[in-house]
Amino acid sequence: MSSDRHFSRRSFLSLSALTAASALTGCASSANTVTSGDTSIIYRSPMRLFQSPGSSSVPSGPELAVMYGPVEDGGFLIPAVPYEEIDPRYYRQRVVDPTGQPPGTIVVDTPSRFLYLVQADGMAMRYGVGIGREGFAWQGSGVIQWRQKWPRWKPPNEMVARQPELVKYSIERGGMEPGLTNPLGARALYIFSNGEDTLYRLHGNPDWRSIGKAVSSGCVRLLNQDIIDLYDRVPTKAPIVVWQ
Repeated sequence: MSSDRHFSRRSFLSLSALTAASALTGCASSANTVTSGDTSIIYRSPMRLFQSPGSSSVPSGPELAVMYGPVEDGGFLIPAVPYEEIDPRYYRQRVVDPTGQPPGTIVVDTPSRFLYLVQADGMAMRYGVGIGREGFAWQGSGVIQWRQKWPRWKPPNEMVARQPELVKYSIERGGMEPGLTNPLGARALYIFSNGEDTLYRLHGNPDWRSIGKAVSSGCVRLLNQDIIDLYDRVPTKAPIVVWQ
């Protein structure tokens, strides 16, 4: 077992390592069209989803301190998030559901940088996300085929070809061990379409600065505290729709 698998003050203070890890991406590019079966593309209308005044309840300071405080999980100490430096719209919160999707569906509103988990009472849990850079974004519908706590990161061969410095984390070499510097963070939810792995994930994020931005190679990244919350709410085989 490697040293970063242990709960330690050193792990808690390794912020510089977290920042460095944010430069590593977790996914690969893919075609922008998917057809047939459960993978038909769903295109956005020109209108952006937005929340009207009073449609959401922003957590209070004490609530945020608990939601985004340090978390001991799986032998790791996840550092507290400096939530005061994040746009409040990206805080985890319950909102009136704007998606029109069935309860239990995950909806990623890419332009707005929001992820919704639709609930049965006309509400939804909303999370702020970071999304893929232009040219690497995936869109469509599928299912959460697999879920993993503290996953290994195995960049696809196409990514390694673009970024040769990642060869040490290649599939052939077993990927990067789980840990605080792993680009997939504390949890990963794997998106499949038509029974095939899309190579796109919903995953944790070691760099809070990326929330609300387009920085990864296609995957949808959440704060580690938020992906843990989402993971506990979403079962395997949950439907997912990603809007562009």
